[in-house]
Amino acid sequence: MKYLLTLISFFTLASLFAQNEATKKSQDREAILAMSGCFDVSFKYTETFAPEVDYEKGYDYTSGALEYSKVVESSDDKIVLQHLLVLNDSMIIKHWRQDWTFEKESYHNFYKDNVWHVKQVDQDEITGTWTQEVFQVDDSPRYSGHATWTHVDGRSEWYRKADSPLPRREYTKRDDYNLMKRGNRVRVIDEGWVHEQDNDKVIREDDKDDVLLVQEKGYNNYVRKPDSECQAAIDWWAANHEKWDTVREIWDGVYASHQTLELVNKVNDKRLYEHLFFNPMYEKREAISDLIATYIITGASTEDIQP
Repeated sequence: MKYLLTLISFFTLASLFAQNEATKKSQDREAILAMSGCFDVSFKYTETFAPEVDYEKGYDYTSGALEYSKVVESSDDKIVLQHLLVLNDSMIIKHWRQDWTFEKESYHNFYKDNVWHVKQVDQDEITGTWTQEVFQVDDSPRYSGHATWTHVDGRSEWYRKADSPLPRREYTKRDDYNLMKRGNRVRVIDEGWVHEQDNDKVIREDDKDDVLLVQEKGYNNYVRKPDSECQAAIDWWAANHEKWDTVREIWDGVYASHQTLELVNKVNDKRLYEHLFFNPMYEKREAISDLIATYIITGASTEDIQP
């Protein structure tokens, strides 16, 4: 009888644990999906501390936009959000993308100078985590990291320090550092969500310790608006998503090879997004695949990626 009671208690606890895990995962998914929709966004950055007294502080950066975040994939273990900028109520620019994957075992982690290494996540730290992978406007890699979501006092948060290339607001203007360590905090609130950052601008060289140039504080505030205010973006994506679905699928095949990835900045004096955005010859899978392949110095070939 004692053995039977112990066995019943064990299965009861196991069942409760499984229910709690399922509830927690459901809360995680709700938080991620809460980042979809129409938002009035403000971007604010200021440099705060430099270890060298003669460092000349960079200019503060402030900007804003109307942005629509479209759910382009949603399953139990993965959510893909595509961001679209809305300018002057009618002009649409394909913006960044974020993928969230549950308990992902590996992802591409930025090293420096357009090189991403594959990071394997230890099995003892993968349970319950979500990996956020952020991609450029052309769906090439940007930065990634894994962590657990927390849900306390009606607020959901996710935090991870992630190595990243220079932000778009600086990569054409500065060459005094080559790596940003992003203190990458996502906070979902009633009004929308906040992307809070505590960033280190770092100089990284092979076989040397990283050198901190300056630290930076950033706030990207996403205030929810009615979807009707982003109708132009909704319509644009409906008309253009097939091309970008193809671009995403080709890149997904490259990432799935689990190889170190090194990319060239420009081909024919143009960045990848310039070809994809403005050249009408890149509409079909074969042409897009061939184009992306020209930007890959080392890593997987696109030739074996099937439609």
